[in-house]
Amino acid sequence: MTAERKALEILQEITRGGAYANLALKDGLADEPANAARVTALVYTALENLNYCDHIIDHYAKGRLHSVIRGVLRLALTEIFFMDTPDHAACSRYTGLTASIGKAKLKGFVNGVLRNVIRDRDADALPPLPESFPERMEILHGVPAFMAEEYARRYGESFTEELLSAHVKGAAVRAVYPHTPEELFARLDGLGVPYVKSALIEGAALPESLAAITGDEFFASGGMTVQSEGAMLAARCLGVKPGLRVLDACAAPGGKTAYICDLMQRRGSVTAWDIHPHRVVLIKNTLRRLGIEGVDCSVRDASVPAPEYENAFDAILLDVPCSGLGGGSKPDARYRRTRESIEEISSVQRRILEACSGYLAPGGALVYSTCTLSERENEGAVRDFLETHTNFYADPLAGFLPEALRGRGDTGMLTLFPNVDGTEGFFIARLVRKA
Repeated sequence: MTAERKALEILQEITRGGAYANLALKDGLADEPANAARVTALVYTALENLNYCDHIIDHYAKGRLHSVIRGVLRLALTEIFFMDTPDHAACSRYTGLTASIGKAKLKGFVNGVLRNVIRDRDADALPPLPESFPERMEILHGVPAFMAEEYARRYGESFTEELLSAHVKGAAVRAVYPHTPEELFARLDGLGVPYVKSALIEGAALPESLAAITGDEFFASGGMTVQSEGAMLAARCLGVKPGLRVLDACAAPGGKTAYICDLMQRRGSVTAWDIHPHRVVLIKNTLRRLGIEGVDCSVRDASVPAPEYENAFDAILLDVPCSGLGGGSKPDARYRRTRESIEEISSVQRRILEACSGYLAPGGALVYSTCTLSERENEGAVRDFLETHTNFYADPLAGFLPEALRGRGDTGMLTLFPNVDGTEGFFIARLVRKA
């Protein structure tokens, strides 16, 4: 199967079937390793620019359009506008794809649309973008207009456009305890993988590519692992030490749980929950690959109070489900979100925070984190919680942050921005229960 046809299948699963991009790609490429890099690039680039492609398609393809033909045109325009594919190659490739999926009668239509787009692009005559800033951002960057409006109100239009258009660095890699950062760097040097050291996480590296790393024996045997800088920073802000009792209440797929265990040097009590049984399996698989034993993994809805856990933990991590509207690595999240869905997500987050705060022992710390920039899900949730829970306070983050972030966590809350920090948008708050 060609890379384009496989990309079309996966893109349709995401846009029509509601599949998550990372899972759809993992499943779809299981038997297509040779095409993995190209298919992944096609799908993610198409998702990042889906609204702009549709803006163009809707101008040139009037009337009802079959969903699979829209998918073909989305991929073709992705290559023409965003992947430097020669025009003639894109036209040939996607008219051929149209025939190969049983739509040969529409080859002329697809070719005509593409030729018209190319002609008008060269003549600087493409359909104009809306004058409204939020609507323009929705077309150019996929973020819902109401969220672009919120970001512009908080940060200004220029900063908002910068953060929405920023291309973030890839995921980091870190050494797994008892291996050291020096071993990690030596291994990367030995593999010939170009990398830079993370400015946010001491001992982590940002490689140019993960392909050679994930195929290496040191990775397969659990000597190193891939993890986002935001997720690692949230775990570090817990301030865990060997011997503590720690809860990771929204733990799947297990990377943060594993990092907490490493920060504790595998000494202490760690409990990991997730609401979905299949995701608890993911946690167990992650821990097994990294050689971590003794974690209490169980299926539990963290939003439902469990009185038996009152005061049971010294530290709690709540990396709660969120809208994912932080830019960066989750372009498919942008197309799922409505005002109503964010209200629903926010309600779940607040219930999780309310329930799990009761499990924290006096003097303990709770870290609340998301991968969104939505004020309602971040600062708003924390402020509302503190107003009704006077036995908690926001604890300044200075002691847990690297030099690159000094001065930004003095309120006990920190936001990472794609255009400033090179990471996906991420929010961290550290709340301490008064002793």
